[in-house]
Amino acid sequence: MSTESRNFIEQMIDKDLADGVYDTVHTRFPPEPNGYLHIGHAKSILLNYGLAKEYGGKFNMRFDDTNPTKEKTEFVESIKKDIEWLGADWEDRLFFASDYFDQMYENAVKLIKKGKAYVSDLTADEIKEYRGTLTEAGKNDPSRERAVEENLSLFEDMKAGKFEDGTKVLRAKIDMASPNMNMRDPVIYRVAHMTHHNTGDKWCIYPMYDFAHPIEDAIEGITNSICTLEFEDHRPLYDWVLIECGYKEKPEQAPKQTEFAKMYLTNVVTGKRYIKKLVEDGIVDGWDDPRLVSIAALRRRGFTPESIKLFVDLCGVSKSNSSVDYAMLEYCIREDLKLKKARVMAALDPIKLVIDNYPEGQTEMLEIPNNLENEELGTRQVPFGRELYIERDDFMEEPPKKYFRLFPGNEVRLMNAYFAKCVGFEKDENGNITVVHCTYDPASKGGNSPDGRKVKGTIHWVCASTAVKAECRLYENLIDEEKGVYKEDGSLNLNPNSIEVKKNCYIEPCVKGAKGFDSFQFVRNGFYCVDYKDSKDENLVFNRIVSLKSSFVLPKND
Repeated sequence: MSTESRNFIEQMIDKDLADGVYDTVHTRFPPEPNGYLHIGHAKSILLNYGLAKEYGGKFNMRFDDTNPTKEKTEFVESIKKDIEWLGADWEDRLFFASDYFDQMYENAVKLIKKGKAYVSDLTADEIKEYRGTLTEAGKNDPSRERAVEENLSLFEDMKAGKFEDGTKVLRAKIDMASPNMNMRDPVIYRVAHMTHHNTGDKWCIYPMYDFAHPIEDAIEGITNSICTLEFEDHRPLYDWVLIECGYKEKPEQAPKQTEFAKMYLTNVVTGKRYIKKLVEDGIVDGWDDPRLVSIAALRRRGFTPESIKLFVDLCGVSKSNSSVDYAMLEYCIREDLKLKKARVMAALDPIKLVIDNYPEGQTEMLEIPNNLENEELGTRQVPFGRELYIERDDFMEEPPKKYFRLFPGNEVRLMNAYFAKCVGFEKDENGNITVVHCTYDPASKGGNSPDGRKVKGTIHWVCASTAVKAECRLYENLIDEEKGVYKEDGSLNLNPNSIEVKKNCYIEPCVKGAKGFDSFQFVRNGFYCVDYKDSKDENLVFNRIVSLKSSFVLPKND
């Protein structure tokens, strides 16, 4: 009998529940509102929310807004939208670190009174110098043995705005000889005369993340602080803050910090400073440009929450960092859309085809299945007439061997319609083919000949008189994959062909009235989504979500 495979976090929670460490699982997602979320954050969101849901617990949404120099309300709103779109429901538990600034200040005073924190006069560079190295212990801060009353007075003066930025900090008093650099008297408060998006000008001192985060978790009753591996060395400080501030007595108690491996996608840009520069330089049209892998960009391009969840599930949860190929993400969206979407005919590089023996002015309606792999999607009526649009590469004047589409004298099947035989073509003054002429067999309606003759080629088409004209944007990786993400100087190796815009595409009329985020499979071309930002009622713009073909093969379980 097969048993369900459980990741190491689930195994830990199972044990904690059995041992009575806590009786209800309570998780949170705590982003800093200093940019848009990307695909890596989706793993953390879905992991935290998924665990709460799996164990019948609670999930909090909390903004770690302790650094007003980089934070904006724009980022707060974008993050909320992303998390709602992914389906993670925080119910009525939306919080901000800034909600707890008063409690954090009181905890800092408590540490000073216990002799566990002191005000330092050292500059940031001096603190770094005094901290030592991985092989050498640090040196004690000259202010380390200040009297408690003096520290309380100075800290109150910091709060009152009597010191300039960078002149005073509050440090935890732990161990300057600790092998863990994070425990060498870390800074827990700094002076910053900045207006905060949530608290305005109430504060001119702000807590550091490593001090604020555990206190936030404790106040909210979080049982599991699940974070990425780079915070593993910060765990002793997380527990130290909670124990010294009186929230728990030993590390084994909740809240407990647990680390998992980040999800790295190959050849993509996720760094906020790089994306910010791409936006500012006009290389992309915003944080949601479809060539990026921010959650907002993936949503705009046409990815679905279900495809992101499948991707996260396939990546799994582990303690080892690894990279995932972008092709796996594309595999997931194909898997999600292939049975959900209608298969629509579109000519993205159109050339006109005229059926010389078809009655002029006549249009007939053909009943065509919406998706041959999913009969439940039903059928639609598609107009057919004398003049059609086909793809330019579906006709060749002098074809190579094994080319089975249209060329002089060859017969093909017009998809779901009739057999048609090429009888000629027209060129412009530059030698470019402008019109292909055919005759059709009226007896072959539905794509089958009554006399049993076979054709090897089938091409799609769009009726010219009813076609919807649209713009289609075809995307490739923003990064030049052959050269890697970064140049030697740290700048990005950008792909100059990351977007191809096709202005004069023709699509069958069923897309008329489509709105932002509506998606279709364009026959033989790929999956496409209406761009919510640039599409207008009469001027549709489609983003290619993904092509139909993939080199990715899902690994088989042995």
